[in-house]
Amino acid sequence: MAAAGASGPSVGTEEDGGGGGPRMVYLFDRREKESELGERALQVAEHTDYAAFRASVCQTLGISPEEKFVITTTSRKEITCDNFDETVKDGVTLYLLQSVNQLLLTATKERIDFLPHYDTLVKSGMYEYYASEGQNPLPFALAELIDNSLSATSRNVGIRRIQIKLLFDETQGKPAVAVIDNGRGMTSKQLNNWAVYRLSKFTRQGDFESDHSGYVRPVPVPRSLNSDISYFGVGGKQAVFFVGQSARMISKPAESQDVHELVLSKEDFEKKEKNKEAIYSGYIRNRKVKTIKTLPLFYGSIVRFFLYGDHDGEVYATGGEVQIAMEPQALYDEVKTVPIAKLDRTVAEKTVRKYVEDEMARLPDRLSVTWPEGDELLPNEIRPAGTPIGALRIEILNKKGEAMQKLPGTSHGGSKKLLVELKVILHSSSGNKEIISHISQHGGKWPYWFKKMENIQKLGNYTLKLQVVLNESNADTYAGRPLPSKAIKFSVKEGKPEKFSFGLLDPPFRVGVPFNIPLEFQDEFGHTSQLITDIQPVLEASGLSLHYEEITKGPNCIIRGVTVKGPVNSCQGKNFNLKVILPGLKEDSQILKIRLLPGPPRHLKVKPDSEILVIENGTAFPFQVEVLDESDNITAQPKLIVHCKFSGAPNLPVYTVDCSSSGTSILTGSTIHVQNIKKDQTLKARIEIPSCKDVSPVEKTIKLLPSSHVARLQIFSVEGQKAIQIKHQDEVNWIAGDVMRNLIFQMYDEGEREINITSALAEKIKVNWTPEINKEHLLQGLLPDVQVPTSVKDMRYCQVSFQDDHVSLESAFTVRPLPDEAKHLKCELKGGKTVQMGQELQGEVVLIVTDQYGNQIPAFSPGCLSALSIAGVGLDNSNLKTTLQENTQSISVRGIKFIPGPPGNKDLCFTWREFSDFIRVQLISGPPAKLLLIDWPELKEPIPVINGRELQNPLTVQLCDQWDNPAPVPHVKINLIKANNLKLMPSNQQHKTDEKGRANLGVFIVVAPRGEHIMQVKAVYNKSTIEGPIIKLMILPDPEKPIRLNVKYDKDACFLAGGVFTDFMVSVISEDDSIIKNINPARISMKMWKLVSSMNRPPANAETFSCNKIKDNDKEDGCFYFRDKVIPNKVGTYCIQFGFMMDKTNVLSSEQVCLLSLYILINFTFFSYYFTLLHLKGENEDFANQHISGHYVSGVKGILVLAENSPGRDSTEYFIVFEPRLPSLSRTLEPYILPFMFYNDVKKQQQMAALTKEKDQLSKSIVMYRSLFDASKQLLDEIKCQVEEAKLKEAQLRNELKAHNIDIPVTQQIPHIEALLKRKMSEQEELKKKPRRSCTLPNYTKGSGDVLGKIAHLAQIEDDRAAMVISWHLASDMDCVVTLTTDAARRIYDETQGRQQVLPLDSIYKKTLPDWKRPLPHFRNGKLYFKPIGDPVFARDLLTFPDNIEHCETEHSTLDFSEDGDRIRSNGKFGGLQNKAPPMDKLRGMVFGAPVPKQCLILGEQIDLLQQYRSAVCKLGSVNEDLNGQLEYLHTPDMKKKKQELDEQEKSLKLIEQKLGMTPTRKCNDSLRHSTKVEMTDCPIPPKRMRRETTRQNR
Repeated sequence: MAAAGASGPSVGTEEDGGGGGPRMVYLFDRREKESELGERALQVAEHTDYAAFRASVCQTLGISPEEKFVITTTSRKEITCDNFDETVKDGVTLYLLQSVNQLLLTATKERIDFLPHYDTLVKSGMYEYYASEGQNPLPFALAELIDNSLSATSRNVGIRRIQIKLLFDETQGKPAVAVIDNGRGMTSKQLNNWAVYRLSKFTRQGDFESDHSGYVRPVPVPRSLNSDISYFGVGGKQAVFFVGQSARMISKPAESQDVHELVLSKEDFEKKEKNKEAIYSGYIRNRKVKTIKTLPLFYGSIVRFFLYGDHDGEVYATGGEVQIAMEPQALYDEVKTVPIAKLDRTVAEKTVRKYVEDEMARLPDRLSVTWPEGDELLPNEIRPAGTPIGALRIEILNKKGEAMQKLPGTSHGGSKKLLVELKVILHSSSGNKEIISHISQHGGKWPYWFKKMENIQKLGNYTLKLQVVLNESNADTYAGRPLPSKAIKFSVKEGKPEKFSFGLLDPPFRVGVPFNIPLEFQDEFGHTSQLITDIQPVLEASGLSLHYEEITKGPNCIIRGVTVKGPVNSCQGKNFNLKVILPGLKEDSQILKIRLLPGPPRHLKVKPDSEILVIENGTAFPFQVEVLDESDNITAQPKLIVHCKFSGAPNLPVYTVDCSSSGTSILTGSTIHVQNIKKDQTLKARIEIPSCKDVSPVEKTIKLLPSSHVARLQIFSVEGQKAIQIKHQDEVNWIAGDVMRNLIFQMYDEGEREINITSALAEKIKVNWTPEINKEHLLQGLLPDVQVPTSVKDMRYCQVSFQDDHVSLESAFTVRPLPDEAKHLKCELKGGKTVQMGQELQGEVVLIVTDQYGNQIPAFSPGCLSALSIAGVGLDNSNLKTTLQENTQSISVRGIKFIPGPPGNKDLCFTWREFSDFIRVQLISGPPAKLLLIDWPELKEPIPVINGRELQNPLTVQLCDQWDNPAPVPHVKINLIKANNLKLMPSNQQHKTDEKGRANLGVFIVVAPRGEHIMQVKAVYNKSTIEGPIIKLMILPDPEKPIRLNVKYDKDACFLAGGVFTDFMVSVISEDDSIIKNINPARISMKMWKLVSSMNRPPANAETFSCNKIKDNDKEDGCFYFRDKVIPNKVGTYCIQFGFMMDKTNVLSSEQVCLLSLYILINFTFFSYYFTLLHLKGENEDFANQHISGHYVSGVKGILVLAENSPGRDSTEYFIVFEPRLPSLSRTLEPYILPFMFYNDVKKQQQMAALTKEKDQLSKSIVMYRSLFDASKQLLDEIKCQVEEAKLKEAQLRNELKAHNIDIPVTQQIPHIEALLKRKMSEQEELKKKPRRSCTLPNYTKGSGDVLGKIAHLAQIEDDRAAMVISWHLASDMDCVVTLTTDAARRIYDETQGRQQVLPLDSIYKKTLPDWKRPLPHFRNGKLYFKPIGDPVFARDLLTFPDNIEHCETEHSTLDFSEDGDRIRSNGKFGGLQNKAPPMDKLRGMVFGAPVPKQCLILGEQIDLLQQYRSAVCKLGSVNEDLNGQLEYLHTPDMKKKKQELDEQEKSLKLIEQKLGMTPTRKCNDSLRHSTKVEMTDCPIPPKRMRRETTRQNR
C-alpha cells in the first residue's frame, strides 16, 4: 500500500553560518523546455563567493556570463551574495530559472538524507507501549495519518477538507490508502524533515527546517479537529509501514508553484542494503502543477489525422483530431484520439526518445538471485549428492534496477502479474527430465521465494533454470521479447564413503591359501564412491586366525592376501561369518559369509599304524588313508589319487584310491597272490600321492602266509566203477534228448590237499544248467543231471563255479548232441508256394530223413530214388525231375505242374519207403489274356441309347487268363477306344485295374450322331495290348433336345424404311426333326441390328423383340409368331436372328437373316430398274427423320431421252441425274448421278448382260473377301489393344508390389507368385492365430439388425495401457447393449425383466453431442494455441470400430486421463483410488479387445495385390498367345491363297468393267458411299407406327 498526505506543521530551522570546506551541489537547468533534462554536479571549492560560484555555473552549463538568469533553491529562494554561504551547502539542489516565479518546464529530482533522529533510541519504546495496550493498532495508524492533515489545515481560512480513499483498482497500481487534504503544504526541505525517523514536528530544530513554523500546539479537546496526535516523530512513518510497504508524499506549498513528491519504499530500503548503498538517502521529485482540466502528457506515434471542413488542394480547414498510438507500444497497446491543438510541436525528438527509452527500461530485464539461508549454488559447480540447494530469494529487475512484480503499462489493464518458474532439469542420455518444477508469485509483503531443495541425489549434469512467466498464460515472452531468465548449470557427483559392501569374490576359500576381498564403497544415497583416505581394516572370525597383506585405495579397493587358518572339521568345509570392520565409516562393519574349505595336502596318515602287517596269500589288505592339510584338516582336491605299490615278488597288484571328493578312503585292490608259496614271505608296501610331490610317502612291511582256501576244482563222470575226468573246456558227445547222470566234483587247496565239502562251501557252488540243486547231493560231491538238447544244432555249455571272498573258480564243458534213429520223411518247399496255371512251380521241393526230434539223418544212397513216389490231384507228371544231393543227403524235386482247371489249393504227397509227408501249393490263374465285361447285356445286338442320356449299366471289365479265370493283376491300364464323333461324359480317362484285376469305368452319358457306333475296351499289359469286346451302340435321337430353330417368312417381300416386317414363324426343332411343343413363349426372342462388315455376332445394343400372342387361326402347334415388327427408318442391310433360351447361360440361335431394306421400284417402259431411296443428308446433319416437302427432277446426262422407244447410242454409258428441289432448304443439294450402259443390239445386250452377271458375282465375292480381311484386321487390332491393356495392368500392379518391397522375377513368375502367396497366407494365418487381448464378456445375441451389441464388443484398442484405462472408465457401461431403436431396447428390457441395461441411439439428441472430429483444446484454427504438458490425445482416437462406425461414433466420453491411468473429471475432481485405473487383471475380462495386428492387414493387401498380379500375368500370357495365333493365322498358306484370289478377282473385275465401258465399280461404289441420300415417302406414317417410333426413341 501507499499513503499520501499533506505536510505537517512548520517549525524553525537551525541555520549554518559557515561556508567552509568543499561542497558538492547539483544543478538543474530549467530556463527553457529544450534544456538538458538531467542534473549537473558542481564542486564548489573552499572560500568561494557568489560571483565565483556563478561563473563556475556558467562554465559548467555552457552559459554566457552576460545572459540573465537566477539561481534558486528548490523552495524558490534566490541565491545572492548575502545568503550564498548559508544557503549553498554540501549536497544542495539548485535551479537555473529565467525568474524566481518561472514554472518548472520539466520535473527535477532533489537529493535528500533522512538519517533517524536520536529520539529514535530515547523514546522508541513509548509508542510501542502505547500502541500495544490491548487495543487494535489500525485505528491508531490511521489517526497518525489524519493528524498530519489536521496540522496542515489548522490555519485554513475556509473549509478544512480531509479525504481518506481506499484504492483497489489494480489498473491504477497496487491497492493503497490515500489521505488527501487542502492544507498549507510543505516545501522540499520540510518534506525532507518529515522523512527523518523519530523527529517530531515539535522537536525539529537546529539543522532541520520546521514544517510548521510558529505553530502552537492547541489544548487537547477530545473528539475535536483541534487535537494533535504526533509527538514522537514516528507516527506517520510507522503508520504507513504498518498499513503498507511504501509511502508516497505529494505536497505543494501554498506560496509556491512547485509540487514536491517523496517515495519511501521497503523494497527500495532492502535493495540499497543489498547493494551496500546509503539506505537513508533518496530523491524528492519537483515538478509543476498539473490541473485536472489539462490532458495528461502522452507520447506516441501519429496514426492518422481527422480534419474538419472542406479543403481545396493542399489547403485544409483548421481544426480536427489526431489518432495517436501510445509509445512504447510494448507497454501501451492503446490508440487515443486527441485534438490537433493538443499536439506539442515544440517537443524535442531527443526528449521523446529519452522518454521511450526510460519507459522501455521499465520492462523486466534481469533476475536478481540471492541465497538468504546460505547453500549458494555456483555456476558449473560440482556438488556431492544430497548437498542442499539453499532457499532462493528472487527479484525481477528492470534496466533501472527497480524490482517489479507485474508488467508496467496499460495495454494489459495492469493485470499482467509476473511469476517466477523454477525448474531443475536432469540431463541424461535418454533425454532431459524435469525433477523439480515450482512457480512462485510475489506476495506483496514478501518477494519471490523458493524453499531449500534437499532431494537432488541422482548423479549427472543438471540445470537450475529460473524463468519469468506471465500469470495467466505461463508465457515466457512478452511483446516479442523473452522475459528474463537465468540458468545455473551444475553437476552432482558421489559423496564421501559412508558405507561399503563386498564385491564379487573368487571362491573357493581354503585354509592357508591367500584370497582377496574386493570392497565397494557407497555414499549415503547408495552411489558408488571411492576410498581416498588411509584406513586399517579389522578382520574377525570365530575360531580362526586371519591376517592380510595390504588394502588398496582408489576406484578398485581390495584387501589383498587374506590368509585364514584353523579347524574346519570336514573336507566339505565349514561356514564362517567373516566380519570386516573399516573404522571411520558411518556404517563401518559388514559380515561376509564364507565357506572355508581345507587347504592343500601337506601329509598322509595311514592306518593301521603298525609297521609290520601279516596277511594270508590270496587276500587283499585294506589301508585307511587320510590326506591332511597344514591344520590337520582332512582335505580334498581334484585328481587326489593315492597309490600303494608292493615289492618283493613278481606280478603284485597296485592299489589306488581316489580321495578327490572326501580326502579319506580305504586303499585296497585285488588280492595279493604269490604263486607256489610254501612258506612265509616278506613284501614291502609304499603309499604315496604321485600328484602331490610335497606330501611324503609312507612305507609298510607285509608278512605273507600261504592260503588255506579252495584253490582248484575238478569234475568227473562215473561209468560203473570208473571215474573219467572232464577237463575244463572239454567237449562231450551224447545222444540227442538223453540225460547225462553220475557227475561228481572235488576241491583242493594250494597244497593239493582235498577239502571236505561243508554246508558253507556247498552254498557257494553254482551250476548253470539247472536253477535247483540238491544240497544233500552237493555235500556228497554229486552234481545235478544234465539234459542233452534234442537238436544236433544246439550245443549245451555246462559250468560249475565256486566263489567265496578269496577266490573264484570254475570248470566248464560242452555237450554236443548226436542224431538218433530214423523216424520221419520231411518235405520243404523252397522258392514260393504259388504256381500259375500252365506254368511250372518256380522253386523246388527238398526231401530229407530225420529222427524223432527232426535231426537229419544221412539215409539216402544213389539207388534209393526208385523208392520215391509223388501223387496229387491234377498233377502233371510229365516234367517231374528228382535229383539226389549227396553233399546235403537230400532229394530235390522240380518240374511240378498242374493240368488247367479251377484255381485253388493243391496237396502233394511224397512217399519214400515206409515214410511219407505232404505239402500244399496254391494254384492261381494264368497271365492276363482276355478282357471280359461284367454285368453287361449280350453283345449280339446293338444297345439302344438315346442321345445325351446315360447307359443303362456301368462299364466294368475284368482281366482273365486264356481259360477265362479272373486274373487279379492290379495297375493295368484300361483304355476305351471310340470314334471322334462319339462323345462320352465324363470324358474318356485312363483307368487302372484294382487288386482283383477289375476296372470300373463308370456310367457314361453318350452324345453322338444318330446311327450305330462302336467302342472297344483295351488293356496294356507288359507292353502288349489285350483286346476287349466290341460294344455296339445304337444312338437314337432325343425328341426333347432342341438343335436348331426353323424360321419361315415371305422371302419375296420388300422391306421399306419405316414399314412393317412380314410375319416370321419360328419353331424349335429337336434331334428327330420334330417340333418341340409346350415351350414357354418368353424363351423365344428376336434380335435385329444393322450389318457391319466386321461383326458377325449380335451387338450389345441389338434391338430385341418378343413373340406375339398366338391367334386362334394359327394352326401349327409349337410355332411362335413375330408380327408387325417395325422396319428401321435408316437405309441399310440388317440382320435378324431368333434365339431360344435353353437355360440361364446357353442360347440356341437361328441362322442370321440378312435383309437389304428400303428399296423402291422405278418402272420404265423400255426396261425395269431398281433405285435406292435417297437420303437427305447435310455435311454434319441427318435429315432422314425430317419431313421435307418437295419433289425430284430426274434426267439423263446425254442425248438419251427418258421415254418409250427412246433412240440412244449403242454401247454408250449414260448417267441418270437425280436433282432434288426442296424450297424449304436454304441451300442447294448436290444431285445424285447413277451410271448405266445403253445397247440397241439384242445379241450384244445379252453378251453384256452375261458380263454384267459375271461382274456382279465377282463384286459379291470381292466384298466377302474384303469382309474377311477387314474382320481379321479388326480382330488383330482388338487383340493388340488387349495386349497393351494387359501390359499396362501388369506394370501397374508390379509397381504397387514394389511399393510393398515385393520383387517378381522376369522368369518363372507364376511359381514364384504361388510360393509368395502360400508364404504370405501362412504368415497371415499365424498372425491371426497369435493370442491377443480379447473381451471375455459374453456378447448379447443379435436378434435383429437393430441390435448392435454390447459396448465392450463394439470397439477395439491396440495399446494395452489405453485399453486398461478406457475399459476401467467405461466399466459400468461395458455390459450395456446398444440398439438403433427404442423398440429394440424395450424388447431386450422386457426379455431380461429389466436386468440388462440398454442404450437406444435414436433417443440421443445428436445436435448436443460434441463434434467427433473437433481438435484438441490446444489447437485452434489449425495452429498450436499453447504447448500442453505431455502428449494429450482424445480417447476416441485410440478406438477402432470393426463394424457400424457411424453409429459407434455417436457416444463418447469427455473425461481426461493421464497415460498412467489418472482421471480428471469434468468438474475438476481428481486423485484418490476412485480416479486411479486398476491393473488389467482386476477388470475381470471386461476390457476392450485388441484389433488384428497391422501387419496382418498389410499382408492382406499384399495377398490381394499378388492375386491380382497373378491374374494379370495369366491374362497377359493368354492375350499374347491369342495375338501370336492370330498373326500365325494371317500368314497361313490358306490366308495367302485367299489374298491372291482377291487380287486376281479385282483384276478380272477391272477387265470386265473395261469391256462394259463403265465407270469402275470401286469408283461407282465410292460415289454411292459419299453421295447424298434422301428418304421420301408418298404416304403419311400411320399413327401406330408413329407410336412405335416414339417408344423406340425414348428407349
